[in-house]
This record gives sequence, C-alpha cells and structure tokens, in this order.
Amino acid sequence: MQLLCAPGGRGGAGRRPGPGRLLAAAPGDGLGRAGPAAAPGRRDCGAAAAGAWSRPGGAGGPGGLAPPPSERPGGAARDRNSHAKPEDNGAKVSEMPLPQKKRWVSMAKGLVLGALFTSFLLLLYSYAVPPLHAGLASTTPEGTAPCSPAPGEPEALTPANGSAGGCQPRRNIVFMKTHKTASSTLLNILFRFGQKHGLKFAFPNGRNDFDYPAFFARSLVQDYRPGACFNIICNHMRFHYDEVRGLVPPNATFITVLRDPARLFESSFHYFGSVVPFTWKLSGRDKLAEFLQDPDRYYDPNGYNAHYLRNLLFFDLGYDSGLDPGNPQVQEHILEVERRFHLVLLQEYFDESLVLLKDLLCWELEDVLYFKLNARRASAVPRLSGDLYRRATAWNVLDARLYRHFNASFWRKVEAFGRERMAREVAALRLANERMRRICIDGGRAVDAAAIQDSAMQPWQPLGAKSILGYNLKKSIGQRHAQLCRRMLTPEIQYLMDLGVNLWVTKLWKLIRDFLRW
Repeated sequence: MQLLCAPGGRGGAGRRPGPGRLLAAAPGDGLGRAGPAAAPGRRDCGAAAAGAWSRPGGAGGPGGLAPPPSERPGGAARDRNSHAKPEDNGAKVSEMPLPQKKRWVSMAKGLVLGALFTSFLLLLYSYAVPPLHAGLASTTPEGTAPCSPAPGEPEALTPANGSAGGCQPRRNIVFMKTHKTASSTLLNILFRFGQKHGLKFAFPNGRNDFDYPAFFARSLVQDYRPGACFNIICNHMRFHYDEVRGLVPPNATFITVLRDPARLFESSFHYFGSVVPFTWKLSGRDKLAEFLQDPDRYYDPNGYNAHYLRNLLFFDLGYDSGLDPGNPQVQEHILEVERRFHLVLLQEYFDESLVLLKDLLCWELEDVLYFKLNARRASAVPRLSGDLYRRATAWNVLDARLYRHFNASFWRKVEAFGRERMAREVAALRLANERMRRICIDGGRAVDAAAIQDSAMQPWQPLGAKSILGYNLKKSIGQRHAQLCRRMLTPEIQYLMDLGVNLWVTKLWKLIRDFLRW
C-alpha cells in the first residue's frame, strides 16, 4: 500500500522538483518461481498536483475558476436588465434550469473546497516532514547512549539450526524492505513473530515508511528517545547503516530481499509510473516497450520520483543509482552489502529463502508460514519478451550486477545447507502453507478487490487501479487457528494500525483518494 502524493519530492542527492511527492506504495508481491539457471483509465497523482494542487487555489480555487455572472450578487438580474431592451422584439434570454444550476454551483463549491483543503493538508505535511539528509553522516547527536541487548541475550550471533551446540531464537532483526520484491509478505512474517513474542518495533511516525525516499534517521521513529533500543525494524526506508544500527543491539541480524532487476523494473514501472512525470510523454499503448526502446530520450535522472525507474535496489540500499557501471564504487558497494547483511533472500526462490532464514534465526516452521500478499492479478502482469527483458536488464545494470552477485552467494548457501535437506524443508513448508490455505481462506484463493467482503482485508491499491489481490477469511475457523489465520491475511496498513502505529498521513491520503475516487 502506498501513499502517493506529498509536497516537495526529496531523494538522496537533494530536493527533487515536482508538483507533489510520493509517500509510499505498498509494493506488489509476485512470488513467481524460476530455476537456478533462470536469467536474471488511471488518474495521475502528479497531474492533479500540477493542476489543482500546485497552484494557489488549484483549478477550482481563487484565481482558477471565476464564478459565472449568474452566481454574482445580483448578477443574473443585471444581465437580464442589460440585454432585455425594447428593440429585442420580445426575445428572452434563456436561463439554465434551476436543478441543473444548483448542481453546477454545488460542483464548483466542492472543487474550491477540495482544492483548498488538499492544499492545506499538503502545506501542513511539508512542515511535519524533517529535512533530507544531504549525506550519509549520522544525524544522531554525539554522546547518544548506544543500544545494548537485553539481559540474558547473547552479544554475538549464535550457531544456526543443525550446528553443533544448538541455537537460540534470534529476536533482534533489521529487515531492509526493498520495493516490489515480495517484501510485504516477509513483513507479515516479522509482524507476526514480533507480536507473538511481545517484541519492540521501531515504527515510522504518521505513515507506513520512514520518510522515503529520504535517508533513514533515528528521529523518524515513532516515540524515539536518545538511547532507545528496538528489536525489529522492517518498514520501507532508504537505508542508512549507521543510523539503523544505533537502534538495535550489536547482535541484530540484518536481512534484505532482491529480485531479478528486469522483472522488478516492469513491476515498478506499472505500479509507480503514473507518479513519475517524465513517463507522461509516453503516448503509445505499451508504454513500457516504448520507454525501453530509447530510455535516455525520456529519463531525467533529476526528475521527480525518477529513482523508481532505474536501479531501484541500489537506491533503496542507500547508494547512488546513477553511478557509471565502470566506477569502482559499484563493486565496493556490493561487497559492503555482503559484509553488512547476514542473509540476502531472493524473491524468485522465496521458499528456499525462508528455509535459510528459519535456519539462520533458529525459528520454528510456523514462524515462516505465509500467504502471498500484495500480489497482482495475472492479467495485470505483462509478459516481458526476450528483447524487452534484455533491454530492462541493461537499463538497470547496477541492480543486475548486485543481483548476479547475491544469486551466486545464495546458491553457495544452499549447497552448504545441503540440497537434499533443502528439498525436504521446502516440501514441508509448502505442505504447511497448503494446509493453512484450506483452513483460512474462503474459496481457497486470492480474489479481486471488489470481491473482498471485509474492509479490514482490503489491500492498498496503486493510484487509479485496483490490480492488487486480497483474501476473504473463512467465517468458521477453529479457535486454534482463528488468530493465526487473521494475522496471516491482514494487509500491511491494517496490521500496522493493529500494532498501534500512528498513520495519520496515510489515513488522510486515503480519505482524499476516496473522495476523489482515485
């Protein structure tokens, strides 16, 4: 789910121009699988911003829509008196029927009030958002007390399952939530584990991300106090390692998830494209194909929300997504990710990734059960031809290098884990997921948004579309599974509210979208 407009776009290098600012988006979760050898009618938010929201009063505000003469005090009478002369031979000036006139007056007033109200909210939000960090230096004052593990917790990582000496479940976790990588499904797993064990989350304040695309800062955490310590950090952010590690104990486990860059680009293009202004110049029916034929013609690296459409993984991880591929910093950044993260999951091998995660964290099978969340319906997922796939990969070359590196390291971990053991554990996970599907899901499958009966189960939709699937919870579920079923099926925004997160910005944006039927 995602917030899509706010004032003043801000990215890693500085303030981006643009009529409005993307707040968040609930990422789509396609959990398609591939083998180890696999190659790696919408209303535009920005258009509204460029019109009614970016000018004082907007399209229907002061200076935008002048009232017709008939709406001015005495205007209609003056018009009639000025034109109804004796030489008019009795001709009458036709007037708009009263009911129709009232409707137009009501619509005009609604536009004015809506534009003024929205402008006020955006102005209020602009003062509430902290400034963008110009660099990667820590913004936390010197002398801030470091976070320390709770009494009885080991200072260092303990052996994983199957290792000599056993292991203890790990409860301090940083999940760098990347976009369009099945990360919402993994987020649900972490929410459930933290809720089950009474762990302390570091949540955003007011929205469902940490002021993305600005760099993460500790001050963005809800109810943050210097020296505060948390167990789990897992919401969308632009990664800032020093700021994040200051919030968790030294023994925290760092994880993230990657996806084939060409497929990620396709998903991001269709989910976020309407709020990336340079895509508005694309006029063809297949905008993705048109863009990839000559991306340099359309792409503006300094454009508003441009980060969504090139090397998004590199950007999310806190690096410059516009680096020249030959720059030695590219490889340095990739190796830095390898040093900082204990496990990098792959979306294409999600079940295998969860088996490795379960082993790393010393968790139980029930802890990693899942249903696909934020997945698009099949008809909304276009197929990338071989040529477009190659073009998308070349366009996202930094992400491609990152993905290739961790695809190789992933399979080295699988080999170390044991191929046969992996096959057994993947089969056990799928069997348990299938059992929960029969217990929990009415009809046994995901459905379109219009078919979801409970509003608490409605996923956040991209602007101008309802392409994200959701679920209906069975009416009669045994007491043993009722709570687990509901938690497994609850979308991100609703789950955050269940956990007590202040989402006032998200709620206001939803009200505006509902009012404007976006």
